[in-house]
Amino acid sequence: MTSSAIPLLLSIPAVGAIVGAFLPQGSLPRIWALLVSLATGAVALWMTAGFDFHNSAAQYLFHPAEGSAFYLPALNASLSFGVTSIGLWLILLTVLLMPLAILSSYESIKEREKEYYAWLLGLMTAMMGVFVAYDVLLFYVFFELTLIPMFFIIGIWGGPDRRKAAVKFFLFTFAGSVFTLAAVTYLGLRAGTFDLGQVIHFAQSSLTQTERWWVLLGLLAGFAVKVPLFPVHTWLPLAHTEAPTAGSVILAGVLLKLGTFGLLQVALPIGMIFDGGVAFPGLIKFIGALCVIGIIYGALVAWVQQDIKKLVAYSSVSHLGFCVLGLVALTDIGMQGSVLYMINHGLSTGALFLCIGMIYDRYHTRDINQLSGLAKIMPKLAFFFIFFTMSSIGLPGLNGFWSEFLTILGAFTSPNLGIVYGAFAATGVVLGAVYMLHMCARVIWGPLKVPGHHEAGDTSAPGHETPHHDTGHHDSKTDIGTREIAILVPIAVAVILLGVMPSGMMNSILGPVQDLRMTSSEKQARNASQLEVPKLAAAE
Repeated sequence: MTSSAIPLLLSIPAVGAIVGAFLPQGSLPRIWALLVSLATGAVALWMTAGFDFHNSAAQYLFHPAEGSAFYLPALNASLSFGVTSIGLWLILLTVLLMPLAILSSYESIKEREKEYYAWLLGLMTAMMGVFVAYDVLLFYVFFELTLIPMFFIIGIWGGPDRRKAAVKFFLFTFAGSVFTLAAVTYLGLRAGTFDLGQVIHFAQSSLTQTERWWVLLGLLAGFAVKVPLFPVHTWLPLAHTEAPTAGSVILAGVLLKLGTFGLLQVALPIGMIFDGGVAFPGLIKFIGALCVIGIIYGALVAWVQQDIKKLVAYSSVSHLGFCVLGLVALTDIGMQGSVLYMINHGLSTGALFLCIGMIYDRYHTRDINQLSGLAKIMPKLAFFFIFFTMSSIGLPGLNGFWSEFLTILGAFTSPNLGIVYGAFAATGVVLGAVYMLHMCARVIWGPLKVPGHHEAGDTSAPGHETPHHDTGHHDSKTDIGTREIAILVPIAVAVILLGVMPSGMMNSILGPVQDLRMTSSEKQARNASQLEVPKLAAAE
């Protein structure tokens, strides 16, 4: 595999977005977008096949030489790319969800189709750019570029309050990112380079504690909003509720992971790791407390929601609290669990939003009070809905179990957090089961009640004509069809595989996780000792 793999991975959806924007309206743009997303997925699989999961260093490095068109001499910055196994897993998540999100839009998006699919491909380019950027300035550029496509996707194709949701999403995330830009610029100018590895080394070896403190706060400001971490989460429920189905899937599945990935890849090694331990243990405890509050608060607020989509949106606030808690535990188990959580939350929550979109396409409501007994008329959808709900609440044997278990275990065993953090976080598991099962009990089971149908004998219902008697025979077209089953099956397979065989992924991310927790001096000592072994062997 050559160093051109990553540029190819980014250029296919980027060119696809530009070409798609000039296609005629109709079915061609959506077919084109699907083909482009599948081609991008093929490149990602090609990269995976040649990836050395035993090597913890970044691979497929692309470093433009000085004087090339990709080098900025005034800033000593270049379009440098590289990917570790953590970034590769997130790329695979992206190329799995994007074609499914595009397929889910075939029946729901009927206006300005070419612009819609072009923005989706542009968003795909920007998200994957974050996972492969090996230059902090380039990382920030891709990080911010994701705002523009999602702003238009929510603002044009969203629900009744789409403009308010789009503006709130943009202002919240952009306001936090301004501080991140200041931190990135300061780091690059002080270090004399924006190369990620060199910036981390400079921050750990040359910045004062005061400088590192302010740089860390700047980085946290942007990443915490993107996660989102309590209390800067308030943009998320509205954005999820108003976004079209594909927008919610990508927002929950991938876009929120840009914040956790930024914390892992940039903020932790730059601001918190130093010889002998962590730089700011008090800040670690404070972030851990915010995570625990977010876990419990998000679960309790989700419990009382009447809109299914908003309920799942608040569940993301709770779930991402677990994810960040595992990160700040700064242990192998906790950080592995956090990365696993990034993938598993993207699968489970993305699938739930797809199921909710399928319900909304038929009945044009997400109100729990107007939906009941869907298992009687949509048994196939009911199966997938219950399945992904079990995944989301952490049923043993499915993917969500390992994520929650490892992040809580990481908090319990962390010298920076401890039993109290782990115990309070564990209550979020119980609350998660309560609100998710409560939703399923009302929507999937119970007497049949959907718009257009009324319970037998309910003569008080507006527009009531004839009582509806459930005979067990319904129009088969009300249930999901082949296209929708094909959308949900790949995610279900991934849920099962990661539930019964999580060790493969955990082993593949252990090396990068340990590298992120090591100082640059420790890495140099390790590399030197590894080089000494063959020298001694040769001397003998």
